[in-house]
Amino acid sequence: MILEKKRLFDAYAAKQGLRSTRQRDVILDIFLSTHEHLSVEELYLKVKASHPGIGQATVYRTLKLFVDAGLAREMTLPGGQTRYEHQLAGEHHDHLICTRCNRIVEFEDATIERLQHEIAQRHGFRLTGHKMQLCGICPACSAAEIQ
Repeated sequence: MILEKKRLFDAYAAKQGLRSTRQRDVILDIFLSTHEHLSVEELYLKVKASHPGIGQATVYRTLKLFVDAGLAREMTLPGGQTRYEHQLAGEHHDHLICTRCNRIVEFEDATIERLQHEIAQRHGFRLTGHKMQLCGICPACSAAEIQ
């Protein structure tokens, strides 16, 4: 899967007339090796730990390329913080987001997917995609409130 994503990015970069760079390769490797929803700063810190010569602006620009190439999805959390996760076309899941600690839980639900298609059809829409973010308070934050 990671190799496939690397090939897709290389093909995208070539199509855009971008030359291959070691820095982009490093950032892509580190980005694809995590299964977290990362902010630019968090990814930068991971990159900096092993490649201190790569700057935060480079990480930011490269993440934007990953989004444009369809390898990353940008999501804005309540409060405006932006996070990134990797994806491929056709991959899909939804999110539960804690409004206290920003914990993100991914989930898939066939019933919700079916209902979204039914609702779109009822209104004459042909779905081309969607994002679902359910916001609330996670179990850990709820337990901390009780204590």
